[in-house]
Amino acid sequence: MTFLTLLAVILAATLVAGYFRMSVTSWTAMTGVALIAGIAYFDAGFFASFFAILLFAAPAVFLNSKGLRQQYFTKGFLKFYRKALPELSETEKVALEAGTVYWDAELFSGKPDFKKLHAIAQPELSSDEKEFLAGPVAELCAMLNEHEYNHDKGDMPEHVWEFIMKNKFFAMIIPKQYGGLGFSALGHSAVLQKVSSRSAVAAATLAVPNSLGPAELLLEYGTEEQKNHYLPRLAQGKEIPCFGLTGPSAGSDATSIPDTGVVCKKKINGKEVLGINLNFDKRYITLAPVATVVGLAFQMMDPDNLLGDKKQLGITLALIPRDTAGMEIGRRHLPLDVMFMNGPIRGKDVFIPMDYIIGGQDMIGHGWRMLVECLSVGRAISLPSCSTGGAKMVAFATGAYARIRKQFNLPIGRFEGIEEALCRIAGKTYTLAATSTMTALAVDRGERPAVPSAIAKMHTTDMARSMISDAMDIHGGKGIILGPSNYLGRAWMGAPIWITVEGANILTRSMIIFGQGAIRCHPYVLKEMEAAYLTDQEESLQQFDKLLFQHMGYSFQNGVRSFFQGLGTWRLERSPGDKFTKQFYSKITRYSAAFGFAADVSMLTLGGSLKKREKTSARLGDVLSHLYMASAVLKRYLDQGEQSADQPIVAWAMHHHFYEIEQALKMLSYNFPSKGVGFFLRRVIFPLGTHELPPGDRLGHKAASLLLSPNETRQRLTDGIDKDESEHHFVAKMNHVLAKVIDTEPLERRVLKAIKSGEIDEIDPVKQLAQALDKEIISKSEFNSLTKVRAQVAEIIATDDFPFDAFDRTIAQGEDEHSKVA
Repeated sequence: MTFLTLLAVILAATLVAGYFRMSVTSWTAMTGVALIAGIAYFDAGFFASFFAILLFAAPAVFLNSKGLRQQYFTKGFLKFYRKALPELSETEKVALEAGTVYWDAELFSGKPDFKKLHAIAQPELSSDEKEFLAGPVAELCAMLNEHEYNHDKGDMPEHVWEFIMKNKFFAMIIPKQYGGLGFSALGHSAVLQKVSSRSAVAAATLAVPNSLGPAELLLEYGTEEQKNHYLPRLAQGKEIPCFGLTGPSAGSDATSIPDTGVVCKKKINGKEVLGINLNFDKRYITLAPVATVVGLAFQMMDPDNLLGDKKQLGITLALIPRDTAGMEIGRRHLPLDVMFMNGPIRGKDVFIPMDYIIGGQDMIGHGWRMLVECLSVGRAISLPSCSTGGAKMVAFATGAYARIRKQFNLPIGRFEGIEEALCRIAGKTYTLAATSTMTALAVDRGERPAVPSAIAKMHTTDMARSMISDAMDIHGGKGIILGPSNYLGRAWMGAPIWITVEGANILTRSMIIFGQGAIRCHPYVLKEMEAAYLTDQEESLQQFDKLLFQHMGYSFQNGVRSFFQGLGTWRLERSPGDKFTKQFYSKITRYSAAFGFAADVSMLTLGGSLKKREKTSARLGDVLSHLYMASAVLKRYLDQGEQSADQPIVAWAMHHHFYEIEQALKMLSYNFPSKGVGFFLRRVIFPLGTHELPPGDRLGHKAASLLLSPNETRQRLTDGIDKDESEHHFVAKMNHVLAKVIDTEPLERRVLKAIKSGEIDEIDPVKQLAQALDKEIISKSEFNSLTKVRAQVAEIIATDDFPFDAFDRTIAQGEDEHSKVA
């Protein structure tokens, strides 16, 4: 019995060391002292003491003796590790090396340092950016009329294009030295948010030149001649850029592009010129129909060894003027009837000189790295910002409509069924805004946030789609009838577009977020891989041994912390928050440890096959994503001054993220390829079972109510969108009417009470008001106010109708050899 007691002492000391993340040396010292004290206290006999000391000493000596463990364990394990490593293609290696780590690395740590989260600068626009938003951006928004160019003209009017060019909307990321605006990522994001709150067409038009396109590629990799020639012309609007990457057989698998460029010589004006003969077929290219300069990705080959002894040179990028012979450009796609400029580009035997290569001949074959590095920045801004602007407008509009629209003499927003959808809209809008801002701030810090940008792109577009679905349910018939007064229909139609572009969401979720995160963000995995591949075998063994045992300690510590925090000790974690946020910080810490442990167990047991276990990877990616978004929500709450009025929406968002985290971990364990490992995971992470619940009804009621009337929380939630009334801004007009509807609600209740009592017996609403006036239930001024407000409400809830032949497009369509190309 004494021996078992001493074993319990060793185990307790080991668990304490694991929970508090002690080093091996500290564990050895603490456990040794505890064991000696136990032997003395319990007056243990010789044999009990001997075997207890032996049981402790064996691992202690092994762990503390570097030479011993290297000789008898690490050397053999390193051989096994090298064989078990998943074989990475060159493109995968490039993708892993391209990005940088950010807050996502802390989430892998098992115990995030929230000081680093709080150290991220508060979002603050420059004076130039603020002036641009208040001036040219506001003017542009006032010009935009979605119905006009989506239904009538199929394009933004010429004066809108001219305004965009004149005011350098395509030059937000181009430095001032080249004539651009030189905006920060946050400023760039703010412009896209405001424009997207008015028009998806305009937002898509502005996003591409400022995202993955010629300007960014030139800035990063272009030769001085290329920069000096193109960047000022792009800034002045003399050039409209597009970039051709996607093709019929290379969508999400961009590295498999079949488009070719063969190095050759050609006589031009009697002079032999070294260049490239291109053949390509690109589609889904935004701005292609109107572009004057085309960025192109292709596989470059040198069959005649004109450049060296290598025949396959790899993916290369070039910049080609529109009027280059052999290029077919100008046709349009029709992306779900959302009329932004998008179309195919084709080329047959297009000859270009070598100096068209972006970066010159030194960048031949480096195209994939160039794309991946720029894509992480572009994805961090473009779609998250546009999705956020659209989502804020959905919240702004739907809250107003739900208060203005009545059924059964009650605003529909007061019905619990509508409330369910409204609180989702409120909570997800907060998360969208927080995630978009925090990811943009990462870019401004000089990061290339590969994993956060994938999280932001995938989840903001996905949440925006679900919000539009909820908004359509609330609006009912108002949402499905297209026309000048419909502010939702095109967003509903266009939602799958944003889900698809810049990496399909299914692919991003199932392969990229955890696939990249597991290696890039993990504190040891990438370093272990690099150590294993060192050519100096002794150095390789030394480095790998150090990292391996640090990694083993890290995994053990996360497992111990996961287990005890699952028992409730997460409540005792030291957290930086106040009474309201402390529980949220602590839960992030609790699930960070669980995530770190689950990730290590998955990688250890599945090895290279984890690449093919997409559902497993997706669930781990979901945990990482919701940890990142929950962190962003807390950062936004802090940055906005911890407003107590915002707490219902913040709490809704946080409970939603924790519920999704728990569900992902639970489904991971139940569906783990090995049932035994899945059971083990479940018992460690959830020793008392799962307990997270989705946000409750009372919390949902409070969050939904904040959307139904003008207030500071609603204002903060929808900050940065266009709210200025203009001729075509139906939502701004509606919110102007909202205040009047609320002001006249007491009068409406007075009239309704008279109707119920029989004092007013008319059926027609107009006659009811007249009778109320005659019987002095309301005064003349009140009668006038109610009459005016009712007329405005009628205008808001009205739907559009058109002449019988208004939708005949047969004249414009035509048909030729390419109109049915897939």
